[in-house]
Amino acid sequence: MDSFLVVNSVSIVALIILFLLGSYFSGTEMAFASVNRAKLKNIAETGGKRGKRAALVFDMFENKFDEVISTLLICNNLVAIAAATVSVSLFVRLIGEWGYFFSTVIISAIVIVLTDIFPKSLTKQNPERAIIAGVPFLIFLMVILKPINKGIAKMKDALTAKFASKETEKTAEEEQAELGQEIIFMVEEAEKDGSMNEEDSTLITNAIEFNELNAWDIITPRVEIVSIPITADRDTVAQQFLDSGYSRLPVYQDSLDNIKGVVHIRDFLRHLATKDDTFNLESILTTAVFTVTGARVKELLQLMKKQKSHIAIVTDEYGGTEGIVTMDDILERLVGDIWDEHDEVVEEFRDVGNNKHLILCTSYIDDMFEYFDIKGESESSTVGGWIMDMLRRIPEKGDSFTFENLLVRVTKVDQRRAVECIVEVMEQEKENDISTEP
Repeated sequence: MDSFLVVNSVSIVALIILFLLGSYFSGTEMAFASVNRAKLKNIAETGGKRGKRAALVFDMFENKFDEVISTLLICNNLVAIAAATVSVSLFVRLIGEWGYFFSTVIISAIVIVLTDIFPKSLTKQNPERAIIAGVPFLIFLMVILKPINKGIAKMKDALTAKFASKETEKTAEEEQAELGQEIIFMVEEAEKDGSMNEEDSTLITNAIEFNELNAWDIITPRVEIVSIPITADRDTVAQQFLDSGYSRLPVYQDSLDNIKGVVHIRDFLRHLATKDDTFNLESILTTAVFTVTGARVKELLQLMKKQKSHIAIVTDEYGGTEGIVTMDDILERLVGDIWDEHDEVVEEFRDVGNNKHLILCTSYIDDMFEYFDIKGESESSTVGGWIMDMLRRIPEKGDSFTFENLLVRVTKVDQRRAVECIVEVMEQEKENDISTEP
């Protein structure tokens, strides 16, 4: 009888120890998956005992991550197997043949709740603290299991080499794009958690997406270019500067497809200050920078800085003028709209009540999709181009169609293009339909 109690007592103590070990392994695994490397590095730089442990953890995370996870998984599985074995023998001794059934139910519940869900939930709240506290024991286990981890690593490398193919290899650009998406996801999560404000989140996201922008994405189209003919007299140039409010204007000869340069208001005023009766617009022009629609914006920015130009002329495949890109356009894609004291502030998206919104058709279609929190894609970069794609013709006032849960109605057109539209958010999603009001 005494031996029976001793065996059962030892089994119970063994189960408690195994459950504690299982909790440690599960919690540490979650901590390594959730740890913030920046926080860990900051702790390591503080020095002291805690700083040294943090430095060890940081090194393990950077250089031995696979070995750490392998060690934790091996130990966790061994603990689970041992707990199942001990619990079955204990319950069989206590209640007989039904011990197999009760052992499976009770131990499974304890393993799932106490050694998996509970420790992972706790360590996820403060992963850095959990890892630093338990790193000595983890290092001890890694030393013991080093031969097994080496064998697993060799098997993994062999399988990777066998099944890897050139088709699955990723280019440096693809890897960079994936990394950018991961960073954007982390930034969005940080914004949701409240650890980052909306302005910082937008700035970081725009900076990452900036590398993927082409000149076409930020172009001011040809029909919106304010320009001056090279034959213009002094009064015409002055009036154009006053009317437009711009400090730089492209100058063309015969047509907009033959741009000769850019005139700066500073050079024009300097000429006026000389009180010279003769006026030759060509004599005060600066050289124009030319690019194509597919040029990367980051490369175009470098070119404009090198040429000391704030305007780049975007040409099409035939050499004609497609539009222009200004330094302000580039900066606004990073930091948002920039207004000066002479600009008329224009709202691209305005709530007009009754679930209706007034949208300027020059706004970016991606911004509109984000504004209404819907998923959509378009080959066009602006709302106006998207409307043309949906209608498959030149829009007219009164044209309407549905997209997702939006009813889009063209309310203003000018020169064969949509200028404004009203977008109504409908309660029930309708099938895409296109119609024209008489």
